[in-house]
Amino acid sequence: MKRFKALVQRIHLWAGLILGVQILLWMASGVIMSWFPIELVRGEQAAFSAPETPLQAETYASPGGIIVQADTATSLELRRFLGRPVYVTRGEGAEAIFDAATGEKLTPLSEARARRVARQDYVGEGKIVSASLVSFPPGEYRGPTPVWRVDMDDRRNTRLYISPTSGEVLARRNDIWRLYDFFWMLHIMDYGEREDFNNPLL
Repeated sequence: MKRFKALVQRIHLWAGLILGVQILLWMASGVIMSWFPIELVRGEQAAFSAPETPLQAETYASPGGIIVQADTATSLELRRFLGRPVYVTRGEGAEAIFDAATGEKLTPLSEARARRVARQDYVGEGKIVSASLVSFPPGEYRGPTPVWRVDMDDRRNTRLYISPTSGEVLARRNDIWRLYDFFWMLHIMDYGEREDFNNPLL
């Protein structure tokens, strides 16, 4: 009986200690995450926000011809890309950009075009130091691959991840994001993907 009582007391002690540490982690991570404005974490304070400008009435390439080129396209959108009107096609997980005036396919993006997208999107004080097409990006990026990673030399080490097929900036990362993401992981107790805040451990 004494041995059983001692075992229960030990379990109670360790369970209380573990729970107490987790409560401290919840509190500390909550304070850290609320400290930083979410726009700063996401890099939005250095992202250019262009006003919507209507496309002018021009003679564009035939949408039907664009869809034929895209082969698997199920949708087509007319929008601006790097200052020019383009068609963006999507279908069966594939995307592509075509010049709306000439029908020329502009994707997958070259390094030069990926750098132009980055320069258009980024309005911080840094400059581009490298651009590389990566198939196995670091854990800070959890989107589709391959993806263009463009690194800036600003004080927060901003990184932009750009889709080579749609030309969109899929993610903006910086050192503050990494710190925030670490504490977010502790807060939701998802130590793998860091996305599931309804996981069984929590």
